[in-house]
Amino acid sequence: MPVPLPTLPVSACLDELRAALAGPGAAVLQAPPGAGKTTIVPLALADEPWLAAAGGRIVMLEPRRLATRAAARRMAALRRERVGELVGYRTRDDREVGPGTRIEVVTEGILTRRLQRDPGLDGVGLVIFDEFHERSLPADLGLALALDARRHLRPDLRILVMSATLDGERVAALLGDAPVITSESRSHRVDVRWAPRRPREHVEPATVAAVRQVLRAEPEGDVLVFLPGAAEIGRVADGLAGAVGDGVDVHLLYGALPAGEQDAALAPGLPGRRKVVLATDIAETSLTVEGTSIVVDAGLARRPVFDATTGLTRLETVPASRASADQRAGRAGRQGPGVAVRLWSRAEHAARRPHGEPEIRQADLAGLALELAVWGTAPGDLPFLDPPPARALDEGGRLLADLGALDTPDDQGGAVTPLGRQMVALPLHPRLARMVLAGRARGGAHGWLACLLAAVLEDRDVLRGRPDDLPADMGVRLALLADPGRRHPAADGRALRRARDRARDLARRADVAPGGDVPADDAGLLLAHAYPDRIAQARGGAGRFVLRAGTEGWLAASDPLAGEAFLAVAEVDGRRSGGRIRIAAPLAPSDLDAVAGDRVVEHARLVWDADRDDLVARVERELGRLKLGAVERRPSPGLAATTALVTRVRATALAALAWTPHARALQARIGFLRAVVGEPWPDVSDAALRRTLDDWLAPRLDAARATGRADLERVDVAGVLRSLVPPAVAGDLDRLAPEAVTVPTGRRAALDYAAGDPGDPPVLAVRVQDMFGATTTPTVAGGRVPVVLHLLSPAGRPVQVTSDLAGFWSGSWHDVRKEMAGRYPKHPWPDDPGSVDVSG
Repeated sequence: MPVPLPTLPVSACLDELRAALAGPGAAVLQAPPGAGKTTIVPLALADEPWLAAAGGRIVMLEPRRLATRAAARRMAALRRERVGELVGYRTRDDREVGPGTRIEVVTEGILTRRLQRDPGLDGVGLVIFDEFHERSLPADLGLALALDARRHLRPDLRILVMSATLDGERVAALLGDAPVITSESRSHRVDVRWAPRRPREHVEPATVAAVRQVLRAEPEGDVLVFLPGAAEIGRVADGLAGAVGDGVDVHLLYGALPAGEQDAALAPGLPGRRKVVLATDIAETSLTVEGTSIVVDAGLARRPVFDATTGLTRLETVPASRASADQRAGRAGRQGPGVAVRLWSRAEHAARRPHGEPEIRQADLAGLALELAVWGTAPGDLPFLDPPPARALDEGGRLLADLGALDTPDDQGGAVTPLGRQMVALPLHPRLARMVLAGRARGGAHGWLACLLAAVLEDRDVLRGRPDDLPADMGVRLALLADPGRRHPAADGRALRRARDRARDLARRADVAPGGDVPADDAGLLLAHAYPDRIAQARGGAGRFVLRAGTEGWLAASDPLAGEAFLAVAEVDGRRSGGRIRIAAPLAPSDLDAVAGDRVVEHARLVWDADRDDLVARVERELGRLKLGAVERRPSPGLAATTALVTRVRATALAALAWTPHARALQARIGFLRAVVGEPWPDVSDAALRRTLDDWLAPRLDAARATGRADLERVDVAGVLRSLVPPAVAGDLDRLAPEAVTVPTGRRAALDYAAGDPGDPPVLAVRVQDMFGATTTPTVAGGRVPVVLHLLSPAGRPVQVTSDLAGFWSGSWHDVRKEMAGRYPKHPWPDDPGSVDVSG
């Protein structure tokens, strides 16, 4: 015989709700806290004919694990059954379901996993999104996927969105203009009192004072205190210890606590004793903390905020919205008149945001991007209440590509890879899923090491205290996890036990063996798989690091990690620059290629090595903003090498080439003809050759596949100069500017065209005796230019410089002859050298 359900305010809406789901198949239920929506609605709909026709099961989503268990237990109690019969639940870590379970309460991520495995949700007739006003990312994604499945695969799937504070019309429009059904409240009057903190007063002492005061002022009732996080809860608990009297029990309530401690906080207090429950916003909705008639609200909430510029997520403590404050105050009026003490002013309250910001607008969207890639539908084609911001989604996609989860061959959207499909199957952020898979792939105890690391990073730290006082080294945390007997002054025993349990659960899911000797020295290697964008390199002094993505991080100079060359950083303050590194592990330089070798970019720069006096390719290896050093290699032939060699020749003013005396003489001969005759004789001066290096030298080097100094030295400079002479006049070069002339003695004597400026007559330096028998001066340029004779003594000393040989014989030779005869008496010195016959 069915057990009758209690009559609660939501009971009045049940017929309207049944009709909406039987007809359009979707509805929005707005019901304030205490109306009974979470427990009454699923039970009331469990036997609807349309539900049986669609498979008979209801899946209801709750935003938190604690609320999931509590809702299932409350419904089972109303049915006078055990959890796991008609009503069951599933969370990430726990489940209580049986073969007869038809109402399954699940955490929000469970629905996404189920949809990815079974897009048609076989056997499920109704999906209920409870407390949707919290607008968590998994809830928004789950609703979008469920609506997409309903549109394409399951038109008979019913969807119900329930909330206490929500813009119901917007959600109704998203559901296809579904009806909005409103329930009245059963809440009792709550006396709101304002007790603003003093300027610069910390929240913890103000909360302790408020709790003590309200316990004195209100002789009855338990107190529910809202604080932003576990750290503040711990400090307030310390402050209340011994300060609230022997008849008061203090309980803690936040997500990381073991289930037993959470249940104790929710249970009625002991007879004759009062209870103070210090909670995060986990107690804001869904849950009923038995006996509560007093709320003390610090007015703060902690929200993850993703900065797409830095790629980092930081937790920000922000003022709670007005809607959130109303939800919290309502906890005091669930079971009778109550009191709510707010630690801010009425004016501050009026200035607060009316509602909290949806997580999809400010969260890291890497996980969402991976889910969408696996689902196979573009974000713009899915019915999101608030579309994911394009910039954050793109950043998430880039991270997934970096992790190997998406394949981005071009500029197209990334397609999920086999690795990505493995990652999405693990109940972890993509970073941590990638790390666990990397550990499993390495074999041995690396898989267990990765699970331990993921357990630490997924939840709160296993060390407790002021963040600035905690060591950054992940090795300290691993040592505590691996050895339960190890001690550390900052060790958080509860968090350590939870992390070990979570690591074992992950090991089971990832199919790795737990336990064994942990290779802690490889922690950095595995962390780098999860955080490839946060590989950090020491730069700028002890404790100063630059991250691969370009942001900076720092450690105290006294930190043991401050002297490491490389770190794998798991947690850093999310500021754009100068963020403090909170958790990291050393990373061996030799591991960089194993972790990110495909992302290392090599920039080859050709430089002239002064020590080697040669061209070398200096290859600088970079990983994002990290400088991994340089290696020198022999340059490869090609345009770059040719350009570098030409640049070297230009910088040395042609001295890098192998100039032979013959080449210099040829250059001077051509220069002489250009100066004397003009066009078409080319300008082959050093200045002109430097200006035209790209025209005459570069093609030769490129054709020769030149790579260094030896190739420059092999360049035939004389051949180059001859090639620059136009063919039309090339045959006249030796005639107009001969290299040498034959003197009367029959000897060939070289002409020096470089002795003066271009265009000056060439110099013929010969012994005066070689010109005996000649009466005319040799000429060049077709007889137009007489050479300059440098007549020398038998010892090679200058005797006379002249361009008029006949005038010299008839003139000053008389005096020169006397001097020569006196110095060189064994040589003949004729009176008339021009008439001497030297033919014999």
